[in-house]
Amino acid sequence: MGMWHYVKGDRLLLDIKAIPGASKTEFAGVKDNRLRVRVAAAPEDGKANAELVAFLAKTLGCPKCEIILQSGKRSRLKVISLPALVQRELEKLIV
Repeated sequence: MGMWHYVKGDRLLLDIKAIPGASKTEFAGVKDNRLRVRVAAAPEDGKANAELVAFLAKTLGCPKCEIILQSGKRSRLKVISLPALVQRELEKLIV
């Protein structure tokens, strides 16, 4: 699977490269030890971050309030924290 995700306590941390301005929000594989996510929102006023959180919540069946943007608020390179329980679901989606 690579080192783009790791568990710390009861949290799963994801190293993500967000690709804003896509036609649809979707996973785009793993490259350079980062999970790439195409985001269908512009990187302005936090819109892309909000779309990324909403996508992860819906896709992984996790409440949005449980998803924390640890770092990278203004960067394409982000660290996202989720409940560790979603790891199995995520691994099914990322082959």
